[in-house]
Amino acid sequence: MSKVSLVSLGCPKNLVDSNNLIRKLSSEGFLYSSNNEDADILLVNTCGFIEDAKKESIEEILRLLTFKTDGKKLLVFGCLAKRYMDEITREIPEIDAIWGIGDEDKIVEYCKAAINSHKSIVKSENKRLTTDDYRLLTNPYSYLKVSDGCDRGCTYCVIPSIRGPYRSVDPDNVLKDAERLIKSGAKELILVGQDTTGYGKDLKGYDLRSLLKDLSSISGDFWIRLLYMYPTSINEPLLELIAEQDKVCKYLDIPLQHSEDKILRLMGRGGNRKWHVGLISKIRNAVPEIALRTTFIVGFPGEAEEDFSGLKDFVQGMRFERLGVFKYSKEEGTPAANMKGHVSEKIKKKRFDEIMRIQSQISLEKNKTLLGRKFRALIDETDDAVAVARLYSQAPEIDGVVFVEGEGFKKGDFVDIEIKEVYDYDLKGIIIE
Repeated sequence: MSKVSLVSLGCPKNLVDSNNLIRKLSSEGFLYSSNNEDADILLVNTCGFIEDAKKESIEEILRLLTFKTDGKKLLVFGCLAKRYMDEITREIPEIDAIWGIGDEDKIVEYCKAAINSHKSIVKSENKRLTTDDYRLLTNPYSYLKVSDGCDRGCTYCVIPSIRGPYRSVDPDNVLKDAERLIKSGAKELILVGQDTTGYGKDLKGYDLRSLLKDLSSISGDFWIRLLYMYPTSINEPLLELIAEQDKVCKYLDIPLQHSEDKILRLMGRGGNRKWHVGLISKIRNAVPEIALRTTFIVGFPGEAEEDFSGLKDFVQGMRFERLGVFKYSKEEGTPAANMKGHVSEKIKKKRFDEIMRIQSQISLEKNKTLLGRKFRALIDETDDAVAVARLYSQAPEIDGVVFVEGEGFKKGDFVDIEIKEVYDYDLKGIIIE
């Protein structure tokens, strides 16, 4: 029986696409192997969002070439492959086949044919979204893609040109997949999409609130987490539902990208500083104990010292529980690439470091308020008498964790813990008997 290996790069949305592909290959008799040396077919799902991601994708393709012996095939697909298909084909001719996004069925057909014959490089255009995700990794959490594409038109972003216009995944498919994931052992469903709050805008009478209600009605003990919430689409009815539903984590990931009106306009973002301050206040009043995560971009073209100073004041004043920072990446084909006032890499790094220093102190101070408090936690990993767990306020892979001392628990367990020590981002706790 033939084996495939798959490297998935970039965001959780790519991981969902990779899981879907592995599920389809498995249904055709292929075995999945995490060992590139064992695999007959090497697959890589690329990311092309920012410069660092593009470099990582190319480096991974070149690394996989070293395993391409004895008739093995190297197949490339995903965002970078769609955006630079001709260039990649020309510069790396050792690639056997290359696709963009949404061509899982064609990749499966190619893999079936490639086992018995050699094929020349093929190219395929994107097709309309379908999804039937499958959990590739054995984590207690699983990403559930509810949409693809984007209509927002942020001036720095290439996603609309790569993934196309916004499309909600059919709710029946989302719920069907959620039920399968829960039955297979998932204890946390993480909803992802380019714009999660936009879910249902292309459906009739069914929106994110409807989906959250239906997901919460699925039997089982599990969390639901929301990522990638566009700020201007968050409204009071949605907040009321989040506050009411026990399975929905009191956690919102809201990428604001900046605080200052001038930069927000240049970015093509909705809202302004005053509006964002009001939104954050509204959320915290509506959902007690909410953990807010946001991201900012520093060094955007035209960002003067006074703009950056305003951003620092905003971060200090809002005191987000979680915060990430990106240095602006100039992406060809975007309006921002042609703007005046590009900022040097040296200044970008300086501003990045300044924001992270501010947030590190805020995070430590907020963590100190958790000392002695008791929480429910989800075990992600175990190792002898120490486990790695998360609270409702900690998303996997991007936030801190809780190191838990104790025995007799396993991955995927919900446990009650007491916080005993705190650090800048992580916590330490003990099991409550």
